Amino acid sequence: MPFARIDLAKGKTPEYRATVADVVYDGIVNVLKAPEGDRFMIIGEHAPDNFVFDPNFLNIKRTPDLIILQVTSTVGNTKEQKLAFFRHMADELNRRLNVRREDVFISLVFVDRDDWSFGNGEPW
Repeated sequence: MPFARIDLAKGKTPEYRATVADVVYDGIVNVLKAPEGDRFMIIGEHAPDNFVFDPNFLNIKRTPDLIILQVTSTVGNTKEQKLAFFRHMADELNRRLNVRREDVFISLVFVDRDDWSFGNGEPW
């Protein structure tokens, strides 16, 4: 059960945001191997003064088109799957939206199954 937060600068079109969500969903299902239909995402748009990042951290040149993606999921993905997910996100966002690979920042957070409730106040 992945949950994705997608944060980006304010001003992108609805089509752009929808494509980002589609790319993330595709990676979650096809690379991280979540079940089909497991689509839970929040897209946050931020004014420049609320979208704070270092444009040169680790000598990676970032622009205001940066996309910050955080995926919370259950423990179980291999290192290879994680690396494949990072590459898939950068490659597909570049291919479909011309997002620079340098502008794709990803954080994966893994938690246990008992850290989730899908509704009704019931644990997973």
